Amino acid sequence: MLFNSFEFLLFLPVVFLLYWFVFNRSLRLQNALILTASYFFYGWWSWKFMGLLMLSTLLDYIYGFFVFSKNRNKAKFFLWLSIINNLGVLAVFKYYNFFAEQFQHGFEAIGLNINPVFLDVALPVGISFYTFHGMSYVFDIYRGQQKPVRNFVDYAVFVSFFPLLVAGPIERANHLLPQVQQPRYFRYEQALDGCRLMLWGMFKKVVIADGLAETVNHIFNNYQQLDGFTLFIGAIAFSFQIYGDFSGYSDIALGTAKLFGFELLSNFKFPYFSRDLAEFWRRWHISLSSWFRDYLYIPLGGSKSGLFKSIRNTFIIFLVSGFWHGASWNFIIWGLIHACGFLPLLMLQKNRKHVTDIVAQDRKFPNVKEWVQMISTFCFVTFAWIFFRSETLQQAFGFISQMVGSTLKNPSQFLHLHGGKSAFIYIIPLVLTDWYLRRDARKLKMTQLTFVRWIIYLLLIYLCIVHLSAEQQFIYFQF
Repeated sequence: MLFNSFEFLLFLPVVFLLYWFVFNRSLRLQNALILTASYFFYGWWSWKFMGLLMLSTLLDYIYGFFVFSKNRNKAKFFLWLSIINNLGVLAVFKYYNFFAEQFQHGFEAIGLNINPVFLDVALPVGISFYTFHGMSYVFDIYRGQQKPVRNFVDYAVFVSFFPLLVAGPIERANHLLPQVQQPRYFRYEQALDGCRLMLWGMFKKVVIADGLAETVNHIFNNYQQLDGFTLFIGAIAFSFQIYGDFSGYSDIALGTAKLFGFELLSNFKFPYFSRDLAEFWRRWHISLSSWFRDYLYIPLGGSKSGLFKSIRNTFIIFLVSGFWHGASWNFIIWGLIHACGFLPLLMLQKNRKHVTDIVAQDRKFPNVKEWVQMISTFCFVTFAWIFFRSETLQQAFGFISQMVGSTLKNPSQFLHLHGGKSAFIYIIPLVLTDWYLRRDARKLKMTQLTFVRWIIYLLLIYLCIVHLSAEQQFIYFQF
């Protein structure tokens, strides 16, 4: 079920009314309703993958009790069993065909022809997210940061809570489980904040991301016939399409959770205002970046084991992050590009320069240095997005070659905007609004004037309704 669908507009109020007005006297009944609604939400895509979700949830629930054992060998054994189970599920459904194809090409290179069996099965929606939920839970128990949950329904809600089930954010057990296990009370301000977040997220997805999709698809599908500046426009448009799409989903997820009394982890904090690549990754897909940091980078030694290991660990985490996004060389190259861009910051020990501060925190506008930093970081990220968006490496390199070659042949084309002008109609309001809201992503009170505020709300609602008929799947559902 898509957030930007009429089905969800019917589903949400029904669950909301049952949750607060029928099942509100019992926490167990509320959690049972949430779990039932979550499975219904997931099953709307395809009921045949419900068994996989339930089995994955049940196994990690059981493993948690064994990992909690005082016998460290026993605990480590079941920890690895959980890792193998979860990564095994990902390997079969997400990566098997990729590796089978690479083995086939490898044998063909030495003159041997083999015909591996390829799986003709769709990738289960949200598999990369709910397997990471389960692994983090078992990891935290092994580390002594979490105790096993006795009530299976509570644990299943943590894994399967419908706002975050198919595209995150990737929650932590010590953050979400206490909220599942404690009584929740309806708070008007929290619900109002949730509605604002949902509306803004829906606008980013339906109006901006989907509005840019047609331009992006046309440019990437016909790059051979287009001039360099049009391709440049296409790359920028995709940067904002994927931001509007994924951050829009995250806003809707956070807002929906608020309606039910839950506070989820923030997943985006205005990443395109970052002054370097390290800051970008602290602001983009925060839950995934922090997951890899805590469960992969730090266990490998982090940055405390010398420069060589720090560099090694950085490349590992970016390459794994790229591969997590998809079984394709495009995503691996995308991760490698970011690793190379991050390397100078790491070697100069500037990768933690902007950890807590916000650009132009006490000013209305950035200074010249900050402008240069933000623009250069955005350009680097946009260049890398070309590999992320392209379907093959050949298309990515062809796109870049055409963009550079056409520009060198005819630099004057940059004086004309050609067909890409319409894309900026959607981008400019987003950038200005994000800049205004950059100090607090969750507080969307755009003005203290009630009349003006309601005009803005009604305008956003109108635009969403007008564009809702052309619903498109969220980009990150494929991961």
